[in-house]
Amino acid sequence: MGKGGNQGEGATEREAPMATFSWEEIQKHNLRTDKWLVIDRKVYNITKWSSRHPGGQRVIGHYAGEDATDAFLAFHRDLDFVRKFMKPLLIGELAPEEPSQDHGKNPQITEDFRALRKAAENMNLFKSNHLFFLLLLAHIIVMESIAWFIIFYFGNGWIPTIITAFVLATSQAQAGWLQHDYGHLSVFKKSAWNHVVHKFIIGHLKGASANWWNHRHFQHHAKPNIFGKDPDVNMLHVLVLGESQPVEYGKKKLKYLPYNHQHKYFLLSECWGLPSNHTPEWPSVLPPNHLPPL
Repeated sequence: MGKGGNQGEGATEREAPMATFSWEEIQKHNLRTDKWLVIDRKVYNITKWSSRHPGGQRVIGHYAGEDATDAFLAFHRDLDFVRKFMKPLLIGELAPEEPSQDHGKNPQITEDFRALRKAAENMNLFKSNHLFFLLLLAHIIVMESIAWFIIFYFGNGWIPTIITAFVLATSQAQAGWLQHDYGHLSVFKKSAWNHVVHKFIIGHLKGASANWWNHRHFQHHAKPNIFGKDPDVNMLHVLVLGESQPVEYGKKKLKYLPYNHQHKYFLLSECWGLPSNHTPEWPSVLPPNHLPPL
């Protein structure tokens, strides 16, 4: 512990030296009841606070025992505001001899990603054109209105129905991508405005839940293609993927489909619109005797 300075006017108090941790120690704290993470080489204990995390408990909990610097920068627009909440959670920093990234990350890929992000920032690619998004929303509402008018005025015959289906398919596809942008809080600087428009588009135009979408999609971008963390690669009852899921299904003796033949039917999932294109590596879909030669 550092020594305290003399109390009184003009006196300064020396701060106690910050505790240092190794990655070996930090990676032990990756449990539901014990969560540490690292941001900019600073170590934070988020065990109790994670339940109050505005983005959800799971999305921040997925980084327990890991470096979360890049995810922290990507998910928060007002970094100065967010850092105010981090000060009480700070418990130490990485030891000087420790690398900035945990052992599960490739330093070269991390460096390249940060250089790419910096280049995008310098090109102002993260600055949105509010007029563009307003006009996009307006034309979606106009197309939805046209579809309603066709059915109301011309009835539900074959021709009006086909025309209406075409108009609605176009407007709903556009609405799906528009809600995606607002859901990512990428249009307005203030998160509250993004949430308001997002809830209107996905709730009133798409008929889905904004909270449900955020809960799943934020996890997807936080940990893309990671089993147990990315909901988009959870293909239970259809395919077993990776190294751990086949073992898990085998122990539970789950026999929903003939998984030993899934290399023959997994292409059908493309036609059904299942998220098979999110699998981390195609060879993991195939049984060992069907792996292509390296």
